[in-house]
Amino acid sequence: MMYNNEHFEPVITPNVDKPNCETIEFYIQHENGYKALEKALKMKPAEVVDEVKKSNLRGRGGAGFPTGMKWSFMPANPVDANGNPKPKYLVCNADEGEPGTFKDRLIFTKTPHRMIEGMIIAGHAISSNKGFIYIRGEWFKEARLMQKAIDDAYAKGFLGKNILGTGFNYDLVIYKGAGAYICGEETALLNSLEGKRGEPRLKPPFPAQVGAYGMPSCVNNVETFAAVPYIIEKGWEKYAKMGTERSGGTRMIGVSGHVNKPGVYELPMNLSINDIIEIAGGVKGGKLKAVIPGGASAPMLRADECHVLTDYDSLAKAGTMAGSGGLIVMNDTVNIVEATYTLLKFYEHESCGQCSQCREGSHWLARMFKRILDGGGTQDDLDYIAKICGNMAGQTICAFADAVTGPALSSVRKFRAEFEEMVMKGGLKGIGREESVSHKMVGAHV
Repeated sequence: MMYNNEHFEPVITPNVDKPNCETIEFYIQHENGYKALEKALKMKPAEVVDEVKKSNLRGRGGAGFPTGMKWSFMPANPVDANGNPKPKYLVCNADEGEPGTFKDRLIFTKTPHRMIEGMIIAGHAISSNKGFIYIRGEWFKEARLMQKAIDDAYAKGFLGKNILGTGFNYDLVIYKGAGAYICGEETALLNSLEGKRGEPRLKPPFPAQVGAYGMPSCVNNVETFAAVPYIIEKGWEKYAKMGTERSGGTRMIGVSGHVNKPGVYELPMNLSINDIIEIAGGVKGGKLKAVIPGGASAPMLRADECHVLTDYDSLAKAGTMAGSGGLIVMNDTVNIVEATYTLLKFYEHESCGQCSQCREGSHWLARMFKRILDGGGTQDDLDYIAKICGNMAGQTICAFADAVTGPALSSVRKFRAEFEEMVMKGGLKGIGREESVSHKMVGAHV
Protein backbone atom coordinates (compact mmCIF):
# COMPACT_ATOMS: atom_id res chain seq x y z
CA MET A 1 0.00 0.00 0.00
CA MET A 2 1.25 3.50 -0.83
CA TYR A 3 0.61 5.80 2.11
CA ASN A 4 2.34 8.74 0.42
CA ASN A 5 4.00 9.88 3.65
CA GLU A 6 7.55 9.01 4.68
CA HIS A 7 6.78 9.99 8.28
CA PHE A 8 3.74 7.73 8.65
CA GLU A 9 3.39 5.02 11.27
CA PRO A 10 0.24 3.78 13.02
CA VAL A 11 -0.44 5.85 16.12
CA ILE A 12 -3.47 4.02 17.52
CA THR A 13 -3.73 0.70 15.67
CA PRO A 14 -0.23 -0.84 15.38
CA ASN A 15 -1.30 -4.15 16.93
CA VAL A 16 -5.07 -4.39 16.64
CA ASP A 17 -4.77 -7.57 14.59
CA LYS A 18 -2.82 -9.38 17.34
CA PRO A 19 -4.39 -11.84 19.83
CA ASN A 20 -5.18 -10.35 23.27
CA CYS A 21 -4.32 -6.84 22.09
CA GLU A 22 -7.07 -5.45 24.32
CA THR A 23 -5.43 -6.62 27.57
CA ILE A 24 -3.32 -4.46 29.86
CA GLU A 25 -0.52 -7.05 29.77
CA PHE A 26 -0.28 -6.78 25.98
CA TYR A 27 -0.42 -2.98 26.10
CA ILE A 28 2.40 -2.76 28.62
CA GLN A 29 4.58 -5.39 26.95
CA HIS A 30 4.15 -4.51 23.26
CA GLU A 31 3.19 -0.82 23.19
CA ASN A 32 5.09 0.71 26.13
CA GLY A 33 1.74 1.07 27.82
CA TYR A 34 1.44 3.84 30.42
CA LYS A 35 5.01 5.04 29.80
CA ALA A 36 3.60 8.22 28.30
CA LEU A 37 1.57 8.71 31.50
CA GLU A 38 4.72 8.30 33.56
CA LYS A 39 6.41 10.96 31.43
CA ALA A 40 3.42 13.31 31.50
CA LEU A 41 3.10 13.22 35.28
CA LYS A 42 6.67 14.54 35.52
CA MET A 43 5.66 17.50 33.35
CA LYS A 44 3.68 20.53 34.44
CA PRO A 45 0.06 20.55 33.23
CA ALA A 46 0.73 23.59 31.04
CA GLU A 47 3.64 21.75 29.41
CA VAL A 48 1.37 18.84 28.48
CA VAL A 49 -1.21 21.22 27.01
CA ASP A 50 1.51 22.98 25.02
CA GLU A 51 2.80 19.65 23.65
CA VAL A 52 -0.67 18.74 22.41
CA LYS A 53 -1.17 22.22 20.95
CA LYS A 54 2.03 22.01 18.92
CA SER A 55 1.12 18.53 17.65
CA ASN A 56 -1.84 20.02 15.75
CA LEU A 57 -4.13 17.29 17.07
CA ARG A 58 -7.68 18.24 16.15
CA GLY A 59 -10.82 16.75 17.65
CA ARG A 60 -11.77 13.51 15.94
CA GLY A 61 -15.44 13.60 16.84
CA GLY A 62 -16.55 15.75 13.92
CA ALA A 63 -15.90 19.42 14.66
CA GLY A 64 -12.12 19.21 14.26
CA PHE A 65 -11.42 21.84 16.93
CA PRO A 66 -7.75 22.02 18.05
CA THR A 67 -7.48 19.78 21.13
CA GLY A 68 -4.74 21.63 22.99
CA MET A 69 -6.58 24.90 22.56
CA LYS A 70 -9.76 23.34 23.94
CA TRP A 71 -7.85 22.11 27.00
CA SER A 72 -6.39 25.59 27.52
CA PHE A 73 -9.91 27.04 27.85
CA MET A 74 -10.37 25.22 31.15
CA PRO A 75 -10.10 27.66 34.10
CA ALA A 76 -7.03 27.24 36.28
CA ASN A 77 -8.58 27.50 39.75
CA PRO A 78 -12.37 27.76 39.51
CA VAL A 79 -14.30 28.64 42.66
CA ASP A 80 -18.00 28.88 43.50
CA ALA A 81 -19.86 31.93 44.84
CA ASN A 82 -18.55 31.20 48.34
CA GLY A 83 -14.94 30.93 47.24
CA ASN A 84 -14.81 27.13 47.51
CA PRO A 85 -12.82 25.25 44.83
CA LYS A 86 -14.87 23.67 42.04
CA PRO A 87 -14.01 20.24 40.64
CA LYS A 88 -13.17 19.98 36.94
CA TYR A 89 -14.46 17.09 34.86
CA LEU A 90 -13.16 15.36 31.76
CA VAL A 91 -15.71 13.61 29.54
CA CYS A 92 -15.10 11.11 26.74
CA ASN A 93 -17.72 11.24 24.00
CA ALA A 94 -18.20 7.59 22.98
CA ASP A 95 -21.70 8.13 21.63
CA GLU A 96 -20.73 7.08 18.12
CA GLY A 97 -24.07 7.20 16.36
CA GLU A 98 -23.27 8.82 13.00
CA PRO A 99 -24.37 6.51 10.15
CA GLY A 100 -21.26 5.21 8.40
CA THR A 101 -18.95 5.78 11.37
CA PHE A 102 -17.54 2.88 13.40
CA LYS A 103 -13.93 3.71 14.26
CA ASP A 104 -14.38 4.35 18.00
CA ARG A 105 -15.79 0.87 18.53
CA LEU A 106 -12.50 -0.56 17.25
CA ILE A 107 -10.60 1.38 19.91
CA PHE A 108 -12.94 0.14 22.64
CA THR A 109 -12.59 -3.49 21.61
CA LYS A 110 -8.94 -3.64 20.50
CA THR A 111 -6.94 -0.96 22.31
CA PRO A 112 -8.97 0.44 25.22
CA HIS A 113 -5.91 1.15 27.38
CA ARG A 114 -4.59 3.62 24.85
CA MET A 115 -7.73 5.69 25.32
CA ILE A 116 -7.65 5.30 29.10
CA GLU A 117 -4.04 6.44 29.24
CA GLY A 118 -4.91 9.42 27.05
CA MET A 119 -7.74 10.38 29.39
CA ILE A 120 -5.52 10.21 32.48
CA ILE A 121 -2.90 12.39 30.76
CA ALA A 122 -5.63 14.83 29.73
CA GLY A 123 -6.92 14.83 33.31
CA HIS A 124 -3.47 15.83 34.52
CA ALA A 125 -3.23 18.49 31.79
CA ILE A 126 -6.44 20.25 32.86
CA SER A 127 -6.01 19.45 36.60
CA SER A 128 -9.06 17.21 36.74
CA ASN A 129 -9.42 14.25 39.08
CA LYS A 130 -12.59 12.74 37.60
CA GLY A 131 -13.41 11.41 34.18
CA PHE A 132 -16.61 10.10 32.62
CA ILE A 133 -16.86 7.83 29.58
CA TYR A 134 -20.27 8.40 28.01
CA ILE A 135 -21.00 5.34 25.88
CA ARG A 136 -23.98 4.35 23.77
CA GLY A 137 -26.21 1.91 25.62
CA GLU A 138 -26.27 -0.43 22.60
CA TRP A 139 -22.52 -0.94 22.95
CA PHE A 140 -22.93 -3.78 25.42
CA LYS A 141 -19.79 -5.68 24.42
CA GLU A 142 -17.73 -2.51 24.17
CA ALA A 143 -18.86 -1.29 27.60
CA ARG A 144 -17.99 -4.64 29.15
CA LEU A 145 -14.50 -4.65 27.63
CA MET A 146 -13.88 -1.04 28.65
CA GLN A 147 -14.98 -1.73 32.22
CA LYS A 148 -12.56 -4.66 32.36
CA ALA A 149 -9.79 -2.39 31.09
CA ILE A 150 -10.62 0.25 33.71
CA ASP A 151 -10.62 -2.36 36.49
CA ASP A 152 -7.22 -3.62 35.32
CA ALA A 153 -5.84 -0.08 35.24
CA TYR A 154 -6.97 0.43 38.83
CA ALA A 155 -5.37 -2.89 39.83
CA LYS A 156 -2.04 -1.83 38.30
CA GLY A 157 -2.09 1.57 40.00
CA PHE A 158 -2.67 3.67 36.86
CA LEU A 159 -6.04 4.86 38.18
CA GLY A 160 -7.05 5.79 41.71
CA LYS A 161 -5.04 7.47 44.44
CA ASN A 162 -1.43 8.60 44.18
CA ILE A 163 -0.85 7.35 40.63
CA LEU A 164 2.75 6.15 40.12
CA GLY A 165 3.66 7.77 43.43
CA THR A 166 3.21 11.29 42.07
CA GLY A 167 0.36 12.37 44.32
CA PHE A 168 -2.01 12.69 41.35
CA ASN A 169 -5.44 11.12 41.86
CA TYR A 170 -7.73 10.19 39.01
CA ASP A 171 -10.97 8.21 38.85
CA LEU A 172 -12.74 7.04 35.72
CA VAL A 173 -16.32 5.80 35.40
CA ILE A 174 -18.56 4.62 32.55
CA TYR A 175 -22.00 6.11 31.97
CA LYS A 176 -24.34 4.38 29.50
CA GLY A 177 -26.62 6.51 27.38
CA ALA A 178 -29.94 5.49 25.86
CA GLY A 179 -28.96 5.50 22.20
CA ALA A 180 -30.04 8.98 21.12
CA TYR A 181 -28.06 10.31 18.16
CA ILE A 182 -28.38 13.86 19.45
CA CYS A 183 -26.31 12.92 22.51
CA GLY A 184 -23.25 12.88 20.29
CA GLU A 185 -23.49 16.69 20.54
CA GLU A 186 -21.43 17.59 23.60
CA THR A 187 -23.98 19.66 25.52
CA ALA A 188 -26.79 17.16 24.87
CA LEU A 189 -24.37 14.51 26.14
CA LEU A 190 -23.80 16.52 29.32
CA ASN A 191 -27.55 16.84 29.88
CA SER A 192 -27.95 13.09 29.46
CA LEU A 193 -25.01 12.46 31.79
CA GLU A 194 -26.86 14.47 34.43
CA GLY A 195 -29.99 12.35 33.93
CA LYS A 196 -31.84 15.02 31.97
CA ARG A 197 -33.44 14.89 28.55
CA GLY A 198 -30.77 14.68 25.86
CA GLU A 199 -31.20 18.13 24.36
CA PRO A 200 -28.44 20.57 23.37
CA ARG A 201 -27.83 23.60 25.57
CA LEU A 202 -27.56 27.20 24.52
CA LYS A 203 -23.97 28.44 24.34
CA PRO A 204 -22.59 30.45 26.07
CA PRO A 205 -21.96 29.37 28.73
CA PHE A 206 -19.61 26.81 27.21
CA PRO A 207 -18.79 23.51 28.94
CA ALA A 208 -15.40 24.89 30.03
CA GLN A 209 -17.35 27.29 32.27
CA VAL A 210 -20.55 25.34 33.02
CA GLY A 211 -20.37 21.70 32.01
CA ALA A 212 -21.21 18.40 33.73
CA TYR A 213 -23.15 18.98 36.94
CA GLY A 214 -22.58 22.71 36.54
CA MET A 215 -18.81 22.36 36.81
CA PRO A 216 -16.06 23.27 34.30
CA SER A 217 -15.80 20.35 31.87
CA CYS A 218 -13.91 19.33 28.77
CA VAL A 219 -15.40 16.88 26.23
CA ASN A 220 -13.28 15.02 23.68
CA ASN A 221 -13.78 12.07 21.33
CA VAL A 222 -12.47 8.52 21.84
CA GLU A 223 -9.93 8.75 19.01
CA THR A 224 -8.73 12.14 20.24
CA PHE A 225 -7.79 10.72 23.65
CA ALA A 226 -6.25 7.62 22.06
CA ALA A 227 -3.77 9.78 20.12
CA VAL A 228 -2.45 11.60 23.20
CA PRO A 229 -0.06 8.90 24.58
CA TYR A 230 1.84 8.79 21.26
CA ILE A 231 2.24 12.57 21.25
CA ILE A 232 3.62 12.63 24.78
CA GLU A 233 5.87 9.59 24.38
CA LYS A 234 7.35 10.37 20.95
CA GLY A 235 7.04 14.13 20.80
CA TRP A 236 4.81 16.59 19.04
CA GLU A 237 7.12 16.98 16.03
CA LYS A 238 6.83 13.36 14.97
CA TYR A 239 3.05 13.42 15.27
CA ALA A 240 2.66 16.74 13.48
CA LYS A 241 4.81 15.66 10.52
CA MET A 242 2.43 12.81 9.70
CA GLY A 243 -0.33 15.25 8.89
CA THR A 244 -0.70 18.54 7.09
CA GLU A 245 0.25 22.01 8.29
CA ARG A 246 -2.93 22.52 10.31
CA SER A 247 -3.98 18.90 10.89
CA GLY A 248 -1.42 16.74 12.65
CA GLY A 249 -1.13 12.98 12.90
CA THR A 250 -3.20 10.18 11.43
CA ARG A 251 -6.92 9.68 11.03
CA MET A 252 -8.98 6.55 11.55
CA ILE A 253 -11.33 6.18 8.59
CA GLY A 254 -14.27 3.79 8.59
CA VAL A 255 -14.72 2.83 4.93
CA SER A 256 -18.09 1.30 4.04
CA GLY A 257 -20.43 0.87 1.09
CA HIS A 258 -19.34 -0.35 -2.32
CA VAL A 259 -15.70 -1.24 -1.66
CA ASN A 260 -14.04 -4.64 -1.78
CA LYS A 261 -12.41 -4.36 1.64
CA PRO A 262 -14.59 -2.31 4.00
CA GLY A 263 -13.21 -1.65 7.47
CA VAL A 264 -11.30 0.80 9.64
CA TYR A 265 -8.03 2.17 8.25
CA GLU A 266 -5.59 4.39 10.13
CA LEU A 267 -4.02 6.67 7.53
CA PRO A 268 -2.22 10.01 7.16
CA MET A 269 -4.41 12.92 6.15
CA ASN A 270 -2.44 13.83 3.04
CA LEU A 271 -4.17 11.06 1.09
CA SER A 272 -7.02 11.72 -1.30
CA ILE A 273 -10.41 10.03 -1.18
CA ASN A 274 -9.42 8.11 -4.31
CA ASP A 275 -6.28 6.88 -2.54
CA ILE A 276 -8.32 5.58 0.39
CA ILE A 277 -10.79 3.81 -1.90
CA GLU A 278 -7.85 2.12 -3.61
CA ILE A 279 -6.41 1.06 -0.24
CA ALA A 280 -9.85 -0.39 0.60
CA GLY A 281 -9.70 -2.63 -2.46
CA GLY A 282 -11.34 -0.36 -5.00
CA VAL A 283 -14.98 0.16 -5.93
CA LYS A 284 -17.14 -2.96 -5.86
CA GLY A 285 -19.89 -3.84 -8.33
CA GLY A 286 -19.66 -0.85 -10.64
CA LYS A 287 -18.05 2.54 -11.18
CA LEU A 288 -17.66 5.20 -8.51
CA LYS A 289 -20.63 7.55 -8.42
CA ALA A 290 -20.52 9.44 -5.12
CA VAL A 291 -18.84 9.52 -1.74
CA ILE A 292 -19.93 10.86 1.64
CA PRO A 293 -16.52 11.60 3.20
CA GLY A 294 -17.20 12.25 6.89
CA GLY A 295 -20.21 10.28 8.05
CA ALA A 296 -23.78 10.63 6.80
CA SER A 297 -24.12 14.32 7.72
CA ALA A 298 -21.28 15.41 5.41
CA PRO A 299 -22.29 16.81 2.00
CA MET A 300 -21.75 14.36 -0.87
CA LEU A 301 -18.99 14.54 -3.44
CA ARG A 302 -19.26 13.32 -7.03
CA ALA A 303 -16.74 10.85 -8.41
CA ASP A 304 -14.91 13.63 -10.26
CA GLU A 305 -14.37 15.49 -6.96
CA CYS A 306 -12.74 12.60 -5.10
CA HIS A 307 -9.18 13.71 -5.82
CA VAL A 308 -9.52 16.02 -2.79
CA LEU A 309 -7.28 15.35 0.22
CA THR A 310 -8.95 14.11 3.40
CA ASP A 311 -7.60 16.67 5.89
CA TYR A 312 -10.07 19.06 7.52
CA ASP A 313 -9.18 22.15 5.49
CA SER A 314 -9.09 20.48 2.07
CA LEU A 315 -12.51 18.89 2.54
CA ALA A 316 -13.92 22.19 3.82
CA LYS A 317 -12.67 23.96 0.69
CA ALA A 318 -14.40 21.26 -1.38
CA GLY A 319 -17.70 22.13 0.29
CA THR A 320 -17.90 19.14 2.61
CA MET A 321 -16.25 18.08 5.88
CA ALA A 322 -14.02 15.45 7.47
CA GLY A 323 -16.66 14.89 10.14
CA SER A 324 -16.40 11.74 12.20
CA GLY A 325 -14.31 9.74 9.74
CA GLY A 326 -16.98 7.65 8.02
CA LEU A 327 -16.29 7.36 4.28
CA ILE A 328 -19.36 5.95 2.51
CA VAL A 329 -18.72 4.84 -1.07
CA MET A 330 -21.57 4.57 -3.60
CA ASN A 331 -21.24 2.99 -7.03
CA ASP A 332 -23.31 3.72 -10.13
CA THR A 333 -26.06 1.25 -9.17
CA VAL A 334 -27.14 3.58 -6.33
CA ASN A 335 -30.15 5.82 -6.82
CA ILE A 336 -29.14 9.06 -5.09
CA VAL A 337 -32.72 10.15 -4.40
CA GLU A 338 -33.50 6.93 -2.56
CA ALA A 339 -30.15 6.83 -0.73
CA THR A 340 -30.65 10.38 0.53
CA TYR A 341 -34.21 9.62 1.62
CA THR A 342 -32.90 6.75 3.75
CA LEU A 343 -30.60 9.20 5.56
CA LEU A 344 -33.34 11.80 5.95
CA LYS A 345 -35.64 9.27 7.60
CA PHE A 346 -32.91 8.64 10.15
CA TYR A 347 -32.48 12.35 10.88
CA GLU A 348 -36.22 12.94 11.03
CA HIS A 349 -36.45 10.28 13.71
CA GLU A 350 -33.43 11.49 15.68
CA SER A 351 -34.19 15.21 15.89
CA CYS A 352 -34.70 16.09 19.56
CA GLY A 353 -37.49 18.49 18.55
CA GLN A 354 -36.24 21.39 20.64
CA CYS A 355 -35.89 23.78 17.65
CA SER A 356 -38.83 24.15 15.30
CA GLN A 357 -36.60 24.69 12.26
CA CYS A 358 -35.01 21.28 12.79
CA ARG A 359 -38.08 19.44 14.05
CA GLU A 360 -40.32 20.58 11.19
CA GLY A 361 -37.64 20.91 8.54
CA SER A 362 -36.29 17.37 8.90
CA HIS A 363 -39.86 16.05 8.65
CA TRP A 364 -40.72 18.11 5.57
CA LEU A 365 -37.51 17.16 3.78
CA ALA A 366 -38.20 13.46 4.34
CA ARG A 367 -41.78 13.92 3.11
CA MET A 368 -40.68 15.71 -0.03
CA PHE A 369 -38.09 13.09 -0.92
CA LYS A 370 -40.66 10.33 -0.43
CA ARG A 371 -43.15 12.19 -2.61
CA ILE A 372 -40.57 12.35 -5.39
CA LEU A 373 -39.88 8.63 -5.01
CA ASP A 374 -43.62 7.87 -5.08
CA GLY A 375 -44.10 9.79 -8.33
CA GLY A 376 -45.82 12.87 -6.94
CA GLY A 377 -42.88 15.26 -7.08
CA THR A 378 -42.63 18.41 -9.21
CA GLN A 379 -39.74 20.48 -10.55
CA ASP A 380 -40.66 23.18 -8.02
CA ASP A 381 -39.97 20.70 -5.22
CA LEU A 382 -36.30 20.64 -6.14
CA ASP A 383 -36.00 24.39 -5.61
CA TYR A 384 -38.14 24.24 -2.48
CA ILE A 385 -35.77 21.66 -0.93
CA ALA A 386 -33.01 24.27 -1.13
CA LYS A 387 -35.31 26.87 0.45
CA ILE A 388 -36.13 24.57 3.38
CA CYS A 389 -32.43 23.81 3.89
CA GLY A 390 -31.66 27.54 3.89
CA ASN A 391 -34.16 28.06 6.70
CA MET A 392 -32.59 25.26 8.76
CA ALA A 393 -28.80 25.50 8.50
CA GLY A 394 -27.25 27.78 11.09
CA GLN A 395 -30.62 28.64 12.62
CA THR A 396 -30.72 26.23 15.57
CA ILE A 397 -29.13 25.66 18.98
CA CYS A 398 -26.84 22.89 17.73
CA ALA A 399 -25.54 21.69 14.36
CA PHE A 400 -28.11 18.91 13.92
CA ALA A 401 -30.09 20.94 11.38
CA ASP A 402 -26.90 21.47 9.41
CA ALA A 403 -26.34 17.70 9.50
CA VAL A 404 -29.77 17.16 7.94
CA THR A 405 -29.22 19.69 5.19
CA GLY A 406 -25.77 18.31 4.28
CA PRO A 407 -26.97 15.23 2.36
CA ALA A 408 -30.29 16.79 1.29
CA LEU A 409 -28.87 19.90 -0.34
CA SER A 410 -25.72 18.35 -1.80
CA SER A 411 -27.63 15.47 -3.38
CA VAL A 412 -29.98 17.82 -5.25
CA ARG A 413 -27.21 20.19 -6.30
CA LYS A 414 -24.76 17.53 -7.49
CA PHE A 415 -27.24 15.04 -8.96
CA ARG A 416 -30.08 17.29 -10.06
CA ALA A 417 -30.46 15.50 -13.40
CA GLU A 418 -31.27 12.31 -11.51
CA PHE A 419 -33.95 14.09 -9.48
CA GLU A 420 -35.40 15.73 -12.59
CA GLU A 421 -35.60 12.40 -14.39
CA MET A 422 -37.45 10.82 -11.48
CA VAL A 423 -39.90 13.72 -11.29
CA MET A 424 -40.52 13.61 -15.05
CA LYS A 425 -40.95 9.83 -15.24
CA GLY A 426 -43.10 9.42 -12.13
CA GLY A 427 -40.88 8.15 -9.35
CA LEU A 428 -39.06 4.87 -8.79
CA LYS A 429 -41.46 2.81 -10.85
CA GLY A 430 -41.27 5.25 -13.71
CA ILE A 431 -37.53 4.74 -14.08
CA GLY A 432 -37.96 0.97 -13.98
CA ARG A 433 -36.61 0.52 -10.48
CA GLU A 434 -38.26 -1.82 -8.00
CA GLU A 435 -39.37 -0.32 -4.73
CA SER A 436 -36.65 -1.10 -2.19
CA VAL A 437 -37.04 -2.40 1.34
CA SER A 438 -35.82 0.97 2.62
CA HIS A 439 -38.54 2.78 0.67
CA LYS A 440 -41.24 0.47 2.00
CA MET A 441 -40.21 0.91 5.63
CA VAL A 442 -42.39 3.01 7.90
CA GLY A 443 -41.20 6.60 7.80
CA ALA A 444 -42.38 9.92 6.46
CA HIS A 445 -45.55 9.78 4.40
CA VAL A 446 -47.29 12.33 2.22
